[in-house]
Amino acid sequence: MRVDLFDFELPETSIALRPAEPRDAGRLLVVRPGAPLADRAVRDLPDALRAGDALVFNDTRVIPARLNGVRTRPGAPGQRTEVMLHLREAPDRWRAFARPAKRLAAGDALRFGTLCATVIEKADAGEIVLAFDRAGPDLDAAIALEGALPLPPYIAGKRATDSRDATDYQTVYAKNPGAVAAPTAGLHFSDALLADLDAAGLVRHHVTLHVGAGTFLPVKADDTDAHRMHAEIGILDAATADALNTARAAGGRIVAVGTTALRLLESAARPDGSLAPFSGPTEIFITPGYRFRAVDALVTNFHLPRSTLFMLVSAFSGLETMRAAYAHAIRAGYRFYSYGDASLLFPGPCADIP
Repeated sequence: MRVDLFDFELPETSIALRPAEPRDAGRLLVVRPGAPLADRAVRDLPDALRAGDALVFNDTRVIPARLNGVRTRPGAPGQRTEVMLHLREAPDRWRAFARPAKRLAAGDALRFGTLCATVIEKADAGEIVLAFDRAGPDLDAAIALEGALPLPPYIAGKRATDSRDATDYQTVYAKNPGAVAAPTAGLHFSDALLADLDAAGLVRHHVTLHVGAGTFLPVKADDTDAHRMHAEIGILDAATADALNTARAAGGRIVAVGTTALRLLESAARPDGSLAPFSGPTEIFITPGYRFRAVDALVTNFHLPRSTLFMLVSAFSGLETMRAAYAHAIRAGYRFYSYGDASLLFPGPCADIP
């Protein structure tokens, strides 16, 4: 499928550099294919769903995955190097994106303050594998000490990361460290909104998908078949899978809070739509024509042009529906991307394939 089908013009002024305050004060565009668009507020979400629906939240926690250091090589001057960790491969190893990557080679030593690493593999597109001088919790502690919060480039390129982001860029229910990007749909949920969901008879469940830096990468190929998705590690335990199957059997809908939760649920879905326990990597790439099995509605932010996430929402609600929804959102002043406003999407016809 041609990537340019997912392009659109977005004014710079539409990109949110700070989140709404409080968290649940953002806007919510409700998209039901075949029905008029509805401008609501995030606080209205309990009324937009129904009792018995099961909301699935991604409880990953963002780690300070951006490391700035120096390449050290015998007989050569030190070279400033930045790496973005994106996938843990062993207790002492991370796959990462490096800048500048062209000057790195296997065997190079990198020092990030008190933390040292060796490049043991160099791949395409600036990707490397690092073996650190410590492992497990000791490595986690060192990364927490030496690393910086990895704000998305469309924010970090316009302002510096500050102390507010340490709170703003985590969900209130973040629990399991390992993500290098926030599951941003979840940033809208305050403790008060979660309580309102409970009071409305909605059921909350948690899964974990450690979001990788690949979520920031543009699709550079001309055709979706040529794009490579980077693996992310996810966990859906047996008790949660059983509870979601029971909720759906009783007539409740499964509502994914964020594309990360959706991707994990679809990775865990059996052919009949029921969920099985899941633990491991997923590289699922969803484009129009995909048949959704496990998810009945989606809460998500507004995504980048030509991105895998805009392709996913176009697969879910229909490409023409989402083009119209995004055009409306731009005209109406909705805020886009990680700190932006939200949408509540319902599925469209599978036949909407260019």
